[in-house]
Amino acid sequence: MSLILDNISKHITLTEEEKALFLSKTKTIHAKAKTMLLNAGEKSRYTYFVNQGILRSFNVTDNIVEHVLSFACKDWWMGDMYSLISGKPGHLFIEVLEDAELVLLSREDQEDLFHQIPKLERFFRILVENSLVAHQERLMDNLGLTAEERYEKFCQKYPSLITSVAQKHIASYIGVTPEFFSKMKAKLLRNSSH
Repeated sequence: MSLILDNISKHITLTEEEKALFLSKTKTIHAKAKTMLLNAGEKSRYTYFVNQGILRSFNVTDNIVEHVLSFACKDWWMGDMYSLISGKPGHLFIEVLEDAELVLLSREDQEDLFHQIPKLERFFRILVENSLVAHQERLMDNLGLTAEERYEKFCQKYPSLITSVAQKHIASYIGVTPEFFSKMKAKLLRNSSH
């Protein structure tokens, strides 16, 4: 459980008692690849912290096209923030891409921890702010960068995922079809070998 405590300690300092209280409010699960942790239309109950494995969040338009919103690998957090905050059914699917060990924190336990350890509110505020900045940057990238530039940024942000995530998921994340992505990668490889 030290990974999640190390993650928290990047922003706030907890006493040993506070660490024990925090851990007492979490539960750890193991989930196999292809497990759906959340389906669109369900109310999200948990925020997920990844000890091991890879998650992806996505939505589906017209029951056909998947749009990957984000990935979470070791030492990252993931959740459907809309559903968690509003208490309404969400729009996201969260899927395990690679066998995972996850720490779950329910919204109720998170609120309880805010009352008992007020500095945890600061920690989660920082997480939400960082997430907001990342999503805004991604939106601006999608509006202003070419597919090649978006792929380059993906490679910089998620270097460990380039070989561990299906190419169709990377294509979806950068906003292109798998066919276009395949041609683009081939062209980039040709250009880099010259």
